[in-house]
This record gives sequence, C-alpha cells and structure tokens, in this order.
Amino acid sequence: MAIKYCDSPYHYKRRKTRPVVVGDPSNGGVVVGDSNPIVSQSMLTCSTLDTDASVKQSMALVDVGCQIVRITAQTKRYAANLENIISGIRALGSNVPVVADIHFKPDAAMEAVKWCEMVRVNPGNYADSKKFAIREYTDDQYAAELERIEEQFAPLVEECKLRNRALRIGTNHGSLSDRIMNRYGDTPLGMVESALEFARIARARDFHNFKFSMKSSNPKVMIECYRLLAARLAELGSDWNYPLHLGVTEAGDGEDGRIKSAIGIGSLLCDGLGDTIRVSLTEDSPNEIAVCCDLISQVKELTDSSVNVPNVGLSYNPFEFQRRETPEIELVEGVMCGGEQTIRVVVTQTAWDKLSPRIRPGDDVKPEAIHEELNLLEVDPRKPISVNCDTQLVTVKDDINLPVITAFRLLAGQLKAAGTNNPILVKDSLKFGEVPLEPNIALLRAAVVVGSLLCDGIGDAILIRGESGAGQSLRLAYNILQAAGCRSFKTDYVACPSCGRTLFDLQEVTARIKSRTDHLKGVKIAIMGCIVNGPGEMADADFGYVGGAPGKINLYVGKSPVRMNIPAAEAVESLVDLIREHGKWVDPNSEPIPA
Repeated sequence: MAIKYCDSPYHYKRRKTRPVVVGDPSNGGVVVGDSNPIVSQSMLTCSTLDTDASVKQSMALVDVGCQIVRITAQTKRYAANLENIISGIRALGSNVPVVADIHFKPDAAMEAVKWCEMVRVNPGNYADSKKFAIREYTDDQYAAELERIEEQFAPLVEECKLRNRALRIGTNHGSLSDRIMNRYGDTPLGMVESALEFARIARARDFHNFKFSMKSSNPKVMIECYRLLAARLAELGSDWNYPLHLGVTEAGDGEDGRIKSAIGIGSLLCDGLGDTIRVSLTEDSPNEIAVCCDLISQVKELTDSSVNVPNVGLSYNPFEFQRRETPEIELVEGVMCGGEQTIRVVVTQTAWDKLSPRIRPGDDVKPEAIHEELNLLEVDPRKPISVNCDTQLVTVKDDINLPVITAFRLLAGQLKAAGTNNPILVKDSLKFGEVPLEPNIALLRAAVVVGSLLCDGIGDAILIRGESGAGQSLRLAYNILQAAGCRSFKTDYVACPSCGRTLFDLQEVTARIKSRTDHLKGVKIAIMGCIVNGPGEMADADFGYVGGAPGKINLYVGKSPVRMNIPAAEAVESLVDLIREHGKWVDPNSEPIPA
C-alpha cells in the first residue's frame, strides 16, 4: 500500500499529534499540537549579548501576538545571557516561551536549557562539522557514528526531561551532515532520516516533548520533506505522532518572501499538516507575525472537510516533483502552452485593456493570453470528464462548491482516469466577481492556491483574479511562478532573516545588492548573514554573499568560497565583479519594467 502523508489530498483533516508543552500553559506558555490552534512564532535579530535590545525586541513581538520567541545562542557565553534576557522579559509581565537556537555547540545547548522553555537543535551540525567530504561508510562505521552522536545529544535530552523542557529537532536542507549526505544525498529522505536519528535517541530515554521541522529555501523541497516526514512517522506507528513546525527558510523580503512562505507553509496547512509556523522574512521581526496570522486564517477559507468527491487517484507523486506531462498546444496565435513550454500567464479582458497600452517590445512581464478569448473547456471535476482531443485546454468551472485546490487536483486526477492528459489552466479562485480581497490577503491566497498546485506539477497556464489591480495581478502571477521555481523573469534571491549571529545589516545590504543586480534575469544570489546554513543552502544559487567575520564578507560561486575576508564596504562591488567574471552580468535597461 502506498504511504500516505495526510488523510486525503481532497478532504481537509488536520493531522492528529501528541501535545508538546512549551512553558506553563496556565501562565503564558503554549501547547503545540493535539488539536490546539496553530502557534505563530518569530526570532530576534539583535545580539544575544545585548540584554536590553533582546528584551525590547521580545516585547515588541509579544505586543503583535507572537506566541513563541526564538533567540540564537551561538556559544556557551551567549547562552548564559539568556538568563538575563528571560528575567527582563518576565519583569515586564510576559511569560512568553523562549526557544534557544543552537548550531554546532552542544555546550551552548546545555547552558541554554537551564533558562529556556525549549531548545532547537540542528541534527546536521549539532555533533558534526560539515566539510563536504566524500566517503563511503560501512554499516559498522555508520553505527559507530550514531553512537558518537548519541553521546553528544543524550545529555541534552536527559536535561530537558529533568527540567520539563521541550525540544525542536530542526533539520535544514542546507546543513545536512557529510555522513547523511554520503548515504542519502542532499534529498528530502536525507533530511527526514537525519531528524529521525535524533528522535530515536530521545525516545530511547522516554522523552517525547519534541517537535520536528524540515526547512528549505526552496518551497518544492520543503513541501516534499514535510510530506515525507509525515508519511514516515505514520509508518513508524501511532505513537510517532509528533507536531510539525513549518517554515520556508531564507524566504527573503517583500512580496517575494511572502509568496515563497505562502506556497510552502500554506500548501501544507491546507493538507492538514503543521502545528506551529514561522515566516522567515528579511525584515523587522514583528512583520512576520502579521503574515503568520493571515496565512493561518486562510486555511478555513481554502479548505472544507465536508465536501463529497469521487474516489479518484492522484495525478502526481506527492513526494517527488514532476511536472504533469501534456501535449503542446497553441494557446493563442504565436504562444505555445503545455509540453515543455514555460507556464503561461493569462489575464481577463478587463486587465488586458488596462495593461496593453503599457506593454513594450521585449518586456518579460506581460500578459500572454486573454481568458475570454481562449478555446477553453470548463468542467465540474466531480464528474467523469470526456474530451474530444487531448489538445483541448481544460479548467474548473466557476461557482462550484469545492475548495479550489481540491477542484484542480480532482480535475487532474479525472483526466488521468480518463486516459487523457490535457493542458490545464489553473485559477486562483472559483468565485469571480466577489468583493475584492485586501491586497495582502489576495497575494497570500493566490500564492497558496496556485503555488500549491504548481508544486504538485499541475498547471500549464495560470489566471489570477483575486487581486483587483491589473498591474498588481500580472506581477503577482509572475512572482508566484518565480517563487515556485517554474519560470524566471528576474533575479532570484535567497536571503536569510536576521538573527543574533548575523554579521552585517541584512536589510540594508540586501537592498544594496538588489539595487545593483535586480535586472539579472535568471541569476540566483544568496545573501547570508553568517555561515550556519551558508554553503549548503546556497548550493543551487549561482553566487553567495556571506558574513565571514565582523566587517568581512566571503563570496561564493555555488557552494565554493572564491573570495574571502573582503571588507564590507567593497563587498557588493566585488560581488558584481565576480558576476562579470562568470559571464552572468548584463548592463541594466535604462527603463524599468512596468509594475
């Protein structure tokens, strides 16, 4: 029988988990999982040695509804100051739980657990130093490595058990250990197995107050990881029902950061996965909480556990992305769709009338077809589908009583059951003509719906109608395609949120890098405040800009460092020179792309 990551991809049902208690729930603490409301959290951006700033930032988060505050503790010295920070928070009347974020230093974790309600450890670097070494492990050698890891991790588990603390076993796509990489590769399976190794150590000591996370800057990878983890936990048994912390790491800022986060987090929430979330933006931390709350609120709007749908098999493998195979068709004269063509952007006639006078020759951001002029078959996917030929473009008809994600998954499944593979036009809403959504909600809802389906491999053209402005709607369509990794029309940035480890002002530097490079279509640049996830998380980026030491920057090509200890004042121009050297630079167009 095929493994399952949720009860049904067609019916919403939240995954049942055991409770994880973080702090005292009767006095400001929270319970994660066990049918409790989804918890919003964020992270401080200042130095953990700066007590006053840390207390101030923590209270600013509490004031906007943050339910768990995370603070980095890079060494034992930093971890020791958590005592003063937490005392300061408590003196101001807040009992918000605090999580210590630990990388590389078990002794920092052993200090932090004295003061914090939860400790986050990264299995990829808690007991390992990453060297990108290639080595074959025998079973005996691998077992010996696991014994070494247990010696490092077990004391923290015992201390958590003694002090009634919680743990987060947080795997990052960019920081898997060499041992895991050599056995499983840089894969979702490797991320899952890395986390399970640490979970088994905790369970062997009868400690269960922990949750998992599986973060990546790539929404497709992130979705696959959490689905695989949920399926593996279900396989292992009903008592492996630990809660999940969701997040797309290094999402960036502005619309791009919100869209990436909505695709990854929102897709999983709508499948019933996820008990606490963090939206990682390269912005001031309180901004993250508003997005968390908006995302959580959309689950009810985009799902329905009561709908009746036929028993139709899925058209896609939920654990491995593959774009759905279709024939290539002519969408409109001169514009091909389906097959290996890029995913096309369709607009309404009203939007076209507003946009067409502003389109210039050579523009990358432009409408490619008008909805009302398409040769389009609109169907109710609850019924068997009959089409005359597989070159007919198909979509779901408006105003049917189905959640939109369910409707398009069902459409793809019905087409597969009928033995045809027609191209599909994906829409962000089946309720056209309602009162326009607020722009922040329209953006998140479209990103969740369209992004989720694109990450399932469904969709050959997309239509955004929930955003009322024609220009905003067009830009949103292209930004969703870029964030989902389906189409590149501008520079792609992997930018981490700031934290106490950050060695430069991430917001300022990100803005400077964007001002010099945001015209480089198809180039991917990673901007990392420190090296915690740097080389690994940057593996699919063309270039990396990483804090190496105070005032010093290291530049990467892929995951290889090529220029080290560059003075920060010279680093952005040095990055531009590096891009030139590798033939990726073009001079910017004097005219900006219209919004």
